Amino acid sequence: MKSITRSVALVATLLLGPFIWSADTIKVGVLHSLSGTMAISETTLKDTVLMMIDRQNEAGGLLGKQLEAVVVDPASDWPLFAEKARELLEKQQVDVVFGCWTSVSRKSVLPVFEELNGLLFYPVQYEGEESSKNVFYTGAAPNQQAIPAVDYLMNDIEVKRWVLAGTDYVYPRTTNKILEAYLKANGVADEDIMINYTPFGHSDWQTIVSDIKKFGSAGKKTAVVSTVNGDANVPFYKELGNQGVSAEDIPVVAFSLGEEELSGFDTGPLVGHLAAWNYFMSVDAEINDEFIDAWLEFIDDDDRVTNDPMEAHYIGFNMWVEAVNKAGTTDATAVQDAIIGVTVPNLSGGMATMMPNHHITKPVLIGEIQADGQFDIVWETPGTVVGDAWTDHLEGSRDITADWMKPLACGNYNVKTGTCSGQNYE
Repeated sequence: MKSITRSVALVATLLLGPFIWSADTIKVGVLHSLSGTMAISETTLKDTVLMMIDRQNEAGGLLGKQLEAVVVDPASDWPLFAEKARELLEKQQVDVVFGCWTSVSRKSVLPVFEELNGLLFYPVQYEGEESSKNVFYTGAAPNQQAIPAVDYLMNDIEVKRWVLAGTDYVYPRTTNKILEAYLKANGVADEDIMINYTPFGHSDWQTIVSDIKKFGSAGKKTAVVSTVNGDANVPFYKELGNQGVSAEDIPVVAFSLGEEELSGFDTGPLVGHLAAWNYFMSVDAEINDEFIDAWLEFIDDDDRVTNDPMEAHYIGFNMWVEAVNKAGTTDATAVQDAIIGVTVPNLSGGMATMMPNHHITKPVLIGEIQADGQFDIVWETPGTVVGDAWTDHLEGSRDITADWMKPLACGNYNVKTGTCSGQNYE
């Protein structure tokens, strides 16, 4: 009954728009796909933000006001993301937005947030090579996920041949560019790297999986590093099972496959394959148990799971609340200044800090898929890792740093030339 009441209230909010809001509320925009190829991953993130708003209101709100969710559906349509972002900022006049999953959606909305000086909390791992004063990157940068995963495969499993398989858009292409450079710097030959891209929603994996099997039959330990995103993961992993590709033969480590995606299909053939994240539902921590209990009560479904991007929204939301309290206002510029250095709990029993480059500190975890759709954590960093906006592994990036603290206040400052080549506060 509790979830039904919330649903009715949300529908009323969406249908009646600003007419039902009082002047004493703080509006929180939610910009996640509720339909289309990315709905499999993003719908849960919408619900996570609604839960955080609900909990904050139960705790007394913020600055003496209640929070109101303004939910829009960009429908996995990248230009529509920009339109909906403008609607949230200009028409609905939200104070903050939590949203996007793919990097192409983030790139689509970025000019809108910079033009209108909005605040976007982006909760998903991404390719780096970006730092905006209007975006807070609470997901992993490559040095907080992709690079440690490759190190694990290389050092612990002794992988020699590499399949870099991804969906055809900016995140997989840039991440694989970084990984290819990193592998070659570590002595991997060109012929031992296979790169493949498929469109969003790709469903026919028979030939590609066959090619992967053939590539892995050269007598060298082979692994797949997967940046396949969205609902294409379902037929990809099914085809791996159909062709008998086991984790013992060719392990797959995924960066976009978590508990939510696994809940949609039979995990039996996938046992032993890997994922690299900064959080798993199976993390043994009291704060994680409390979060899971709160989530299951809110969503009113004991079969639902938690995942890494949900934790990123949990962290980002709490950081925003702390920054607003610190600044005494929801004004975007004041929050941008106040949030640097803000530290809140993560769900692994540690702490997350917002750094001057608008990335946060995160532990790195690698988990094995279990038959129940959960992950057994097989490796983790001894502490947290600071997110690197600009990679050290690409020419042209290693000399760039991001620091939004004044007086530098620049997202792409070249330390060799002493120049800021993009957006800054000036």
